[in-house]
Amino acid sequence: QVQLVESGGGLVQPGGSLRLSCAASRSIFSINAMGWYRQTPGKLREVVAAVTSGGSTNYADSVKGRFTISRDNAKNTMNLQMNSLKPEDTAVYYCNAKEYYTGTSVVRGDYWGQGTQVTVSS
Repeated sequence: QVQLVESGGGLVQPGGSLRLSCAASRSIFSINAMGWYRQTPGKLREVVAAVTSGGSTNYADSVKGRFTISRDNAKNTMNLQMNSLKPEDTAVYYCNAKEYYTGTSVVRGDYWGQGTQVTVSS
């Protein structure tokens, strides 16, 4: 088990920046994949960005070039730097961590934070 706690959300004007952080309750060294998702009312939760234990990253097309995901195994944290924010980025952002059975892609642990609200508005 691992508990995840997000922080850093808030209200920002269009074009502004925010940095989200996700703190894990234990070492994330063994966690295969971590990511940020977001959800707005009436819509499915969507992946924003993900990072593997090896440091490979992926981004949704809508945030490429604006958002940067990073993880710090030494500090058990993951961050999302969000620049050039747009009103359509408004959502609740969730931190996620997935562990797989060794040598497989079968998930043995899928953990979520409680979410943090990001509002982009003038």
